Amino acid sequence: MPFKFEKLEVWQLAMDLSNKVYDLIRNMPKTEEFNLSSQIRRAVTSISLNIAEGSTGQSDSEQVRFLRYAHRSLMEVVGCLILMKERNYLAIEKYDELYSDAEKLSAKLFAMKNYLQKNYNVNEEGEDFNLED
Repeated sequence: MPFKFEKLEVWQLAMDLSNKVYDLIRNMPKTEEFNLSSQIRRAVTSISLNIAEGSTGQSDSEQVRFLRYAHRSLMEVVGCLILMKERNYLAIEKYDELYSDAEKLSAKLFAMKNYLQKNYNVNEEGEDFNLED
C-alpha cells in the first residue's frame, strides 16, 4: 500500500523534476561535479524528501513548514538552472522545459500550502491567531 505522500501530485511532480535534473547533470562538465552538479542534485532531492517528511500524519501547520522547505529547495534548483543556462551547460529548450516544470510545481506547492493554512487558525482567549511562519 502506498504511503500518503506517494499519492500527492506535488510529490509526483517533484519526482519528475528530480529525474529530469539527474538526467541533465550526467552531461555536466567534470569541473562542476563538486560544485553546481552537487548543489542542484541536493536541492532537487530535497524537494520530494521534504514533501514526504511533511506528510507523516503531523499537523497541518507542520506539513506547511515542510512544504515551505520544499519550495525553498525548488527556488534553489531554479537558481542553479539559471546558472547552468548562463554557462551554456544546457540548451535553451531544455532550460525552458525545466523552468516550466518548476513554475508548475511552485504553483502546486503554493496552492497546497494555502489550503492547509486555512485549516489551522487557532482561537486563544477570544483572539484569532494565524499560525503562519
